[in-house]
Amino acid sequence: MTLAFEFWCMGIYSSGDAYARGNLTFFLGLTQVSTVFCLMTLRAAAMRVAATSTVCFIIFFSVADQGRMAAEAVVLGCVGVGMMIVTHRYNLDFSNLIRSQRDLRNRQAETEKLSDENRKIALTDALSGLPNRRQLLVNLDRIDARPVDALDGLAVLFIDLDGFKDINDTHGHQAGDSLICSLSVRIREICPPHSMLARVGGDEFVVLIDTPGAAAVAAAMAERISDEIALPVLVDKHVLQVGASIGIATNIGGACTSHELLRRADTAMYHAKTSRKGKIAVYDSALDRGRIRRMEIEAEIGTGLANNEFDVFYQPVVDAQSGQIVATEALIRWPRRPAGVLVPQQFIEIAEATGQIHPLGMFVLERSCRDVLALDNISLSVNVSPAQFRDPGFLRQVAHVLEQTRFPPQRLQLEITEGYLLSQPEAAIRTIKSFKAMGLSIALDDFGTGFTSIHYLRTYGFSHVKIDKSLLAGLSPGSKASFLVAGAINLARGLDMEVTAEGVETHEQATLLRAAGCDKLQGFLFGRPMPFVNLRAMCSAIAHEPRPQPGPPLGRAAG
Repeated sequence: MTLAFEFWCMGIYSSGDAYARGNLTFFLGLTQVSTVFCLMTLRAAAMRVAATSTVCFIIFFSVADQGRMAAEAVVLGCVGVGMMIVTHRYNLDFSNLIRSQRDLRNRQAETEKLSDENRKIALTDALSGLPNRRQLLVNLDRIDARPVDALDGLAVLFIDLDGFKDINDTHGHQAGDSLICSLSVRIREICPPHSMLARVGGDEFVVLIDTPGAAAVAAAMAERISDEIALPVLVDKHVLQVGASIGIATNIGGACTSHELLRRADTAMYHAKTSRKGKIAVYDSALDRGRIRRMEIEAEIGTGLANNEFDVFYQPVVDAQSGQIVATEALIRWPRRPAGVLVPQQFIEIAEATGQIHPLGMFVLERSCRDVLALDNISLSVNVSPAQFRDPGFLRQVAHVLEQTRFPPQRLQLEITEGYLLSQPEAAIRTIKSFKAMGLSIALDDFGTGFTSIHYLRTYGFSHVKIDKSLLAGLSPGSKASFLVAGAINLARGLDMEVTAEGVETHEQATLLRAAGCDKLQGFLFGRPMPFVNLRAMCSAIAHEPRPQPGPPLGRAAG
């Protein structure tokens, strides 16, 4: 187009007079300059136009009119060169600007991508790939920002695994992680599209259900999830199995925020876990009152220890044949509680759940060792919570108490229930062996009420067993209870274990147990739990009797 325009101008140049030729030369140069500047953003086009038009202009007007236009040709040539330089530099700057904008857009895209990834990481549990607590709270906020939901449109399931900590302790955290991943996949397959499954803690999951009829959906899902979690999982050639305590909260009873539903489901789960593990509990307002009550007792336990409100009572244990007091069991009591006396069943469970059982247990152990030390030839039995037995530092603490009180280890017996043994058999065996190496004896409490096999009894190395008082109900000559008790005693004696029967309340029971081969007897017949001064007085009184009679005389003395 440039060449065609210039050749046309050159063709008509000779047809005009001097004035027309001057105007043609001026407008030809002006058009060239204007065109180049208009094409500056397209460097290739601008440079070609500038070079073509400038070269043609210089050549033509250098010879036109016998060289009279040579000056104009030179000037326009300089202008053309200048335009090309300006165009080149402008285009460099323009290209740099375009590249900068492109790089900026790329960086923005990368930043947005990283931001999305970071947001996903921040809202996702790294182990299971499920939404985490933060994502759950975000969803709860969105639900609360909506108009008031219809009744029975929201439900929350709070799931806590039972026995997960034992698996971590026994098989390692890698096995625990594998178990969590497997359960996450299985639970997610149960959840319907209108629900969200989130992992909110080490062994805690939450299911948020947002659909009409949420209460019925939640109940059905809870049953399926409970059954699914109870199935065994194979991890590294080990069969692992846990249970689940599930709490359910719905808005069927009245409108409430989703955050409040989460709290209620947590409360219901805690109730299910503490009262009946492996079960499902639906929130009720009474649970809140119980939770507040437990929190109050929890605070009072700490204050009670600091203010010396607790005491230790002792129940005598007699030799089945001679009737002499040979041992005593230390039992914690709370007689100086400002709000009134609480029986152990009302605060021991709370202390175990909150970890306060450790200072309570050490208080009982130290106090009883100091008290019973003065009673020569009287052995001491102390109940040990599974939480204490599970504590790696418990062995060292017991050794420290014995050292401080100078109580002979041979006179101390620790009693433990069967539950801990079944959950952690290997750890229990190691701990029992360590205690026996110190000189202590270990008794299996509540014998006859659980599922411990003969193999386990032999493996653990118990020196004593205590027959649970529930087996003594209906004990009479020729009764089924008498055969059951006799079988339990013969089993223990066959494993070289001494047998103590607790809960003895009648002379008939004592006679039957004595005939069955029971070594020691304990119960209201021989004395209720009493302060140490009363126990010491009883021991002194019996010691001064000329010919102590078994069973009945002690019962009358206790009365």
